[in-house]
Amino acid sequence: MAYEESVQKAIASTYDDIWLVAGQRTPFADYNSVLRDVSPTDLGIFAARALFERSGVPAREVDAIVGGNVAQASFDTYYLPRHIGLYSGVNPSVPALLVQRLCGTGFETIIAAADQIALGKAKVALCVGTESMSRNPIAAYTHRAGFRMGQLDFRDFLWEATKDTASSTSMGDTAENLARQYGISREEVDRFAAQSFARAVESWQSGWFAGEVTPVVNAKWELDGYNARSLKLADRAESFERDGHVRQTSYEALQKLKPAFGGVQTGGNSSAIVDGAAALIVADGDWVRANGVKPLARIVAGAVVAVPPEIMGIGPAPAIRAATQIAGLTVGDLGRIEINEAFGAQYLACEKELGLDRDKSNVHGGAIAIGHPLGASGVRLTTTVARELQEAGLQYGVSSACAGGGQGVAIIVENVT
Repeated sequence: MAYEESVQKAIASTYDDIWLVAGQRTPFADYNSVLRDVSPTDLGIFAARALFERSGVPAREVDAIVGGNVAQASFDTYYLPRHIGLYSGVNPSVPALLVQRLCGTGFETIIAAADQIALGKAKVALCVGTESMSRNPIAAYTHRAGFRMGQLDFRDFLWEATKDTASSTSMGDTAENLARQYGISREEVDRFAAQSFARAVESWQSGWFAGEVTPVVNAKWELDGYNARSLKLADRAESFERDGHVRQTSYEALQKLKPAFGGVQTGGNSSAIVDGAAALIVADGDWVRANGVKPLARIVAGAVVAVPPEIMGIGPAPAIRAATQIAGLTVGDLGRIEINEAFGAQYLACEKELGLDRDKSNVHGGAIAIGHPLGASGVRLTTTVARELQEAGLQYGVSSACAGGGQGVAIIVENVT
């Protein structure tokens, strides 16, 4: 088994009676488009309120909040999970926690919530992952004491933050390293990207995504005794209804794009840079049964692993192995697999490493087409795989992603309908 030490050192847990009750998300908007002015907090509030409305679960049932966000894209982001709770109708006395595991952040909200419930600290948890890539700042870290002549150092945070200064590799470089290690060609990556777009387009056309996406509209939220918050779409838009990056994209069109990192990866076969938020409810089995709730899936296990930073994209492979091992399953038992498509070569390396069946993986398209709002992706992927299991009448599925710095995370869910 490759990456055996990563599997052995995994932080992993199993859960007996903890449930993914429901999930809902915003559409994901292309970078610097209709959601460009909206803070991650307000995106998260919108997703949480949509979740409560669509699921029928009252916000006042929540007794724990776990928020996930990677880049601080507004001055009040310190307060993000607290404000999401307050303005989505959760009891003001319920405390809130912010977690961050880079691209694994959304998954971490779910694992943290399941752990709190397993420890008896809560019965119903609201998990929200949210990200505004468009509002990533142009930042300086060395000017508090003043400016020296000719030494202004303002940089693009969105670009600089993708560089791992330990290994001197950007996230794109790590995908190129995997392409060389696993013998992955530009043609393979572009054909996979074209399939991701085609699957996402078909899923939107068939109405499949309507089950997890609530259109975003301009909104204002009042809170007695406190300042109101609001969400306003850009370009005088009144509503934003579907993922903005999903479009008909041919293999031939992808082949025309120039390499972004000197190898197989381009802007077309890498994850789209998008803004968006996703929310879900995790609950104790006693609460689910007492309230007659029909959940999406049972949360079976979660695992987090570490891998060498220069090949961070392989992280899902040992994470999925660790999660299946602790759950007493094999990779072959997984009827549906969702692996975040950070880069086409990165997904393909995981597919080769695990021996995955493409017909079971990312069947409704992935982040190349839909996009990857860092803190939100894990919540989306876990909701999506749970819905896929119900759609196909299959038992076990997994959601997974790599994370910058050399990590991987996976969550196994079970369909019991």
